[in-house]
This record gives sequence, structure tokens and C-alpha cells, in this order.
Amino acid sequence: MKLVKNAAVAEDGWTTVADDENLPEGGAVIVSLARFKAERDTLVGRNAPLGLRLKSNEPPATVAEDLERFSVIALEFPIFRDGRAYSHATQLRQRFGFEGEIRAVGDVLWDQLLNMIRCGIDAFEVDDDFPLDAFDEAPKLFSNYYQPAAVGGPSIFEKRHGA
Repeated sequence: MKLVKNAAVAEDGWTTVADDENLPEGGAVIVSLARFKAERDTLVGRNAPLGLRLKSNEPPATVAEDLERFSVIALEFPIFRDGRAYSHATQLRQRFGFEGEIRAVGDVLWDQLLNMIRCGIDAFEVDDDFPLDAFDEAPKLFSNYYQPAAVGGPSIFEKRHGA
């Protein structure tokens, strides 16, 4: 697996820690929602960056009061047909004002990149053979959009009506 940010492979300074694994002494970790709820006091008391991994059936509203504690939120795309993480990314950016990294993990496909970017996802865990040129091409596929986006330019309606 590799991490892609700004259309380039990036070093991943985060360690995803399974629920049954011990936390490393230091360093940035990403934990599940279940682990965060079970070990909240210990995790927020660590002197290291904290990230959260949400399954597609775990909406960000469940941790809205703690969002400022997370530097990264990894949203799972379990299969390409499950689009709930798109809504979660949009909610994180628009409703909750989350400014940290939103990372797509799981079944990330090249033809979904544009929608993921428009929803506010800015980092992607992909297979080693994933074509990096897809990250350059995806934002160029369309110049006008009917749907408003969490990030990016205005919709056609907004352009027509000067909103």
C-alpha cells in the first residue's frame, strides 16, 4: 500500500493500530472508533498525534465533540458500491469544519477520485500498482458541475445566479 497526497506518493507518518494491538510508545496512530470510545482518556492523554478510522456505518456525528482531537480521519470504502464515506467526508468539511486530513482507505478506485476530492478527501491509501497519473487527470475530467461540493469551484447554478 502507498499513501498519495497532491497526486504524489507521500511518506505515511501514521501507524494504524488494530484494536487488539498495543499502542506504540510514541508516534502518530490511527485507531478505530470502537477503540477510541473504549480507551478515550488514554488516547487523548498521549503526547502524540491521534487519528481515527471510521467504518462506512459510523457517521462522524458520533465523535463531533472530539473532532478537534484528531489530525487525520480515515474513512473506509469497504466496496465500491458503498458510498456512505462520501457523505461522511462532506459532513466533516461542511457541517463540522474539520480541517485535518481526510483519508480514503479500502476499495479506492481511479474513477471515484474526482468525487472523493470534491467531497473533501485529500489523501488516499491505494495499492502499489495504482496509476498515479489518475490523480493528475481526475480533477481535469469536468470543468462544470451540477452538484455543489465541499471543496472546489461553484456549481452551475451558483455560476448562473452569481452565488
